[in-house]
Amino acid sequence: MFQEFKEFIARGEVIMLAVGFIMGVAFSALVSSVVEDVVMPVIAIPFGEPDFSALTLEVNGSVIEYGSFLTAVSVFLLTAIGVFLFIVRPYNLGARRHGEEDEVTGRSELEVLIEIRDALSSETKG
Repeated sequence: MFQEFKEFIARGEVIMLAVGFIMGVAFSALVSSVVEDVVMPVIAIPFGEPDFSALTLEVNGSVIEYGSFLTAVSVFLLTAIGVFLFIVRPYNLGARRHGEEDEVTGRSELEVLIEIRDALSSETKG
């Protein structure tokens, strides 16, 4: 059992997952800092405070703290925008470049390589 566990931990996928998780935590801290220290104060200029948590509404003696919710929504949306702009969009652009279709034939690189492989395979057989 120990040997199986050792093999499981030594796999590349587990190592890459751990690295991805650590980088995600570091990126999250970076984005949170940008949102809380730079963007939120700019957004809050019209309200006079860099935090919306002071915004409340009282109805029949109950206090509804909608400002905290607005702050959480703002942080979430700005974090999502940061992830999209700095991770998802560059990744998609790179993926499109590597999978681009040939302008002349309209086929992807993979399709052309498969055709070449098949042609070489049929040459050696026949």
